[in-house]
Amino acid sequence: MASEGTIKAYRNFNPSADADVLYKAMKGLGTDEDAILQLLTARSNAQRQEIKSTYKSLFGKDLIDDLKGELGGNFETLIVALMTPPIAYDVLTLRNAMKGAGTNEKVLVEILASRTPHQIKHIVAAYRQEYGHELEEDIVDDTSGHFKKMLIILLQANRQMGIHMEDIDSDAQVLFKAGEEKFGTDEQTFITLLGNRSAEHLREVFDAYVKLSGYEMEESIKRETSGDLKDVLLAVVKCARSVPAYFAETLYYAMKGLGTDDDTLMRVMVTRSEEDLMDIRTEFRRLFACSLHSMIECDTSGDYRKALLLLCGGHDA
Repeated sequence: MASEGTIKAYRNFNPSADADVLYKAMKGLGTDEDAILQLLTARSNAQRQEIKSTYKSLFGKDLIDDLKGELGGNFETLIVALMTPPIAYDVLTLRNAMKGAGTNEKVLVEILASRTPHQIKHIVAAYRQEYGHELEEDIVDDTSGHFKKMLIILLQANRQMGIHMEDIDSDAQVLFKAGEEKFGTDEQTFITLLGNRSAEHLREVFDAYVKLSGYEMEESIKRETSGDLKDVLLAVVKCARSVPAYFAETLYYAMKGLGTDDDTLMRVMVTRSEEDLMDIRTEFRRLFACSLHSMIECDTSGDYRKALLLLCGGHDA
């Protein structure tokens, strides 16, 4: 089944007219934030890039610079993210996760576990072009142990294609022997197998595994591993089962409890808006006792909330 985003290309697209609307919204005293958010959340990313180049041709100014000058806070961050091409956004997000003191492992896990092999290859090439060195080198410098090895395997984007029926039972056996049946854990076996099999093959392996061991794959990973390695293995397993369900859960925990993880909320809403946000909404409603729309409404405010709700695109009451 094809995935569906909430943002589609605008049918009667006119980049000059759109650039003019944005220019007028920022001209003179005060800013018409509503005009900006209504327009940009109703255009695809490719159309936003056209608006950006047309804006420069018409007015001799950089649209992103003007938006940054007029907007502020989370709303500004969200709008600038919407104006960034998807691969460039992933590249910048990965770079920022490793720049300076400390590493944001959560971001590395989310992007590398959820993107398709095709997308990963584009990210690696774009990172090299943007920063003049390899993404892999930066990950090696910033991470360690089996966690590092798993991220490197995911970076290779060399998953096998399709389901190999003859390997399903033996793969389940291998995972069982590497964990539940063994004193201690053979982490290398987990990362090699989970990092190299296709999602559809892994779903079959998980079914065979639960029959063999009595445990869901996620339960065994929680029992057998810890820390960053546990997080990346769980993300890979969840994404093999369902990428939209993985992101529904990510969004839920970004907003649950006191405070909101706005970085995660924005990152997921922006990167999935043209990919599978409709599917994420469906999974969110299935998994939790509320809709994504209602949770965003409760957790955010102002123009930031308005823009997120337009990206969300529906109540699912």
